Amino acid sequence: MQLLIMAAGLGSRFGGSKQTTPMGPHGEFIIDYSVYDAYKAGFSKVVFIIKEENKEQFEESIGARVRKYIPVEYAFQKLEDIPEGVIIPEERREKGKPWGTAQAIYAARDVITEPFLVINADDFYGRDAFVTAKEFLESDNENKYSTICYEAKKTMTENGSVKRGVVESENGNLKSITESKLEFVDGHIQASPLDGSEPFQIEDSCLVAMNMFTFDKTLFPFLKEKMEKFFEENKDDLNSCEFLIPIEIGKAVQSGEKEVKVLGTTAEWHGITYKEDTPEVQAAIKKLIYKGEYPDNLWE
Repeated sequence: MQLLIMAAGLGSRFGGSKQTTPMGPHGEFIIDYSVYDAYKAGFSKVVFIIKEENKEQFEESIGARVRKYIPVEYAFQKLEDIPEGVIIPEERREKGKPWGTAQAIYAARDVITEPFLVINADDFYGRDAFVTAKEFLESDNENKYSTICYEAKKTMTENGSVKRGVVESENGNLKSITESKLEFVDGHIQASPLDGSEPFQIEDSCLVAMNMFTFDKTLFPFLKEKMEKFFEENKDDLNSCEFLIPIEIGKAVQSGEKEVKVLGTTAEWHGITYKEDTPEVQAAIKKLIYKGEYPDNLWE
């Protein structure tokens, strides 16, 4: 089993590189805790998806300290890694804006060799989520597609809106996933779909996807096919369009092309969307260390 971490995002709402903001008492990043949890759960390799120009800095700050415990490889998300014939707008090239999470995952097609778990770099998912993913990947189920979900209220921040995939399931299988902006409105959680459709209220306990998916290598030819269609459909919106994994998986589920299991977890999620979220995450990690779930100095 391999762990794939998407770490090439710009972190624009955070106002800097949230992936390399110290969260632990000895300068540990959120990524460190994710790798540690995956290592403890039994994952055999970690692949970081980054921008190629950041490799040296990333290796010095993160890769060098985790590779003592688990093999490390890199994949590079590049603007040019798209179907032939697509002309990248100069505005997008100047901003260096990536094409989205589905294109990021596709960038790892040559280094992923086993069933794998994909996560965001800036989300603290909690140990049980990694154990849940590991048990699913090791199960007799031939289908390795799943999404590990959290209750919506437990993934919110008081500092602004967040993007989540609102999940609807049936008999343990994903029925639909609606990428939405979630925010508190009059004490309730309002979901505003990113496709511009009508906002709706969801219950606090509604399950949401957090870009934590398990797959096998069949995902890569699937993404190649969908990417070609995506760029054709968005040829007039190449400055802002995003090729997102929840949206593509959601479409495949609704068409009957793919079956995806919905897995719950008892883990507590913590994340950095805004700078103001930092103290809460730091305090949560400190509490987990006090409870003995993590050593004070993670990699010592």
